[in-house]
Amino acid sequence: MSDQAPEIGFVGMARWLWTQLTSMRTALVLLFLLAFAAIPGSLVPQSSTSPSRVAQIARDQPGLDKVYRFLGMYDVFTSVWFSAIYLLLFVSLVGCILPRVMVYARALRNPPPALPSRLDRLPEWGRGELTGVEADEVVAAAEGWLRRKRFRTRRTDLPDGTVGLSAERGYLREFGNLLFHVSLVVVLVGVAWNTLWGSKGSAIVVEGQGFSNNITQYDEFHAGAAVNTDHLPPFSLVLNRFTATFETGPVQTGAAREFRADVTVTEQSASGDASSSRRTIEVNHPLNVHGTTIHLISHGYAANVEVRDGSGNLAFAGPVVFLPQDGNFKSAGVIKAPDARPERLAFEGWLLPTATVDAAGPRSLFPDALNPELFLNAWSGKPKQETGRPENVYVLDTTGLTQIKNGNDLLRLRLKPGDTYQLPDQQGSITFRGYQRWTKMQFSRAPGLPLVFGSLALGVFGICLSLFVRPRRLFVKLRREADTGTLLVEAAGLDRADSRLGLSDDVADLLVATGADPDNPTDQEATP
Repeated sequence: MSDQAPEIGFVGMARWLWTQLTSMRTALVLLFLLAFAAIPGSLVPQSSTSPSRVAQIARDQPGLDKVYRFLGMYDVFTSVWFSAIYLLLFVSLVGCILPRVMVYARALRNPPPALPSRLDRLPEWGRGELTGVEADEVVAAAEGWLRRKRFRTRRTDLPDGTVGLSAERGYLREFGNLLFHVSLVVVLVGVAWNTLWGSKGSAIVVEGQGFSNNITQYDEFHAGAAVNTDHLPPFSLVLNRFTATFETGPVQTGAAREFRADVTVTEQSASGDASSSRRTIEVNHPLNVHGTTIHLISHGYAANVEVRDGSGNLAFAGPVVFLPQDGNFKSAGVIKAPDARPERLAFEGWLLPTATVDAAGPRSLFPDALNPELFLNAWSGKPKQETGRPENVYVLDTTGLTQIKNGNDLLRLRLKPGDTYQLPDQQGSITFRGYQRWTKMQFSRAPGLPLVFGSLALGVFGICLSLFVRPRRLFVKLRREADTGTLLVEAAGLDRADSRLGLSDDVADLLVATGADPDNPTDQEATP
């Protein structure tokens, strides 16, 4: 006789692997791994949300950058290893839930369990006696009490004349447990839906200017693999006015009090008809257009300038966005006039909403525009050949440019609204016509978000059911003594959960409902 174990074969190995994958222990391990795998996504800058920080790491720490790229740390949530854990968890949860759902469905169809032969061996037990009544009357009274307590009942008639009732309730406990696990699966489906069909982008819009929901209009845009960027929802908006209010009192001076954008939205229907309406966007009160949610995420000031070249021709005119650098909105920006002739012109510096100059240099004292001033230096150079390569509008590339001087000193401009400065050597002029506010808007689509929130709410509801619903079984047995004709009534119960709160009261109340005179109902010791 051989001691070697028989080979299980491919089918047996597959069945064993499926059993291991769909075990609750494996599902818990995968859930922990998914949470652990998400940690790098919050610690390491992601390409989808912080491309500038990713580029900075590549520039400053090339060795670390190679490691991050090899491990997929810049795109954690779309990496192969994160997706593998995600899909395995999904399969494991489905494999865990389906068999339990079938078992639960059979339990709902099945009647309560059979009447035990020895009720006195159950955790809670009591007995009493009745005379001058029929067993059917007592059973009917007990069954009525049980049904009012939402028990399902089952009657048993034994050959020796014994009549009994089995009752059970608490089926919602397992339902809540299953609901919680199903909600986890639906959450995974909702997250996958958002990942594939969701999108998020942002754009800076200046007062008086507009935005059209087209991929070319976005400053940043990230979309799921299933999003067709050529057919985004058709709408546009114009920023009529942006209102920013700050605290001017002695307490919390400069603190934000109100941010509001008044916009005109133009929507296009499926038939091609367009309709416009005035809307308002505020913090925590976003606007929803064709399933796209529009949030206000930041704001600042744009300098409205006019640049003329050395020939007196208009080289540039319009608002230029300056980016805030501190809480008082000291804002940095660049003004470029590449079409100026005979030399192109450029300016860089600060827009200060409430300007002052002291020992610390130019700075702003308050975030609101109480005394706006523009502080600039100027550059000039030969016209640059157009290459078609994109250029950062917030950074001045000084290649081929020379900083303009005023005599032997570098030129420093300080302009108030309405001021015009003539550049030396008839190189041109710049006029500060005033300022306009701008706001950065976020345009996002998350089609799976309602599904995620709804499943989370159902999951919490399921947990509450599994925690507070107590599965309980109660039994009643009636047996008539042959010598005395007395009807002996026994009642017993047990809980299928750890808690036994109220079980003894239910057993005692059940005895009372039968009309029996309890004989040390639930505290007496069971007979061996």
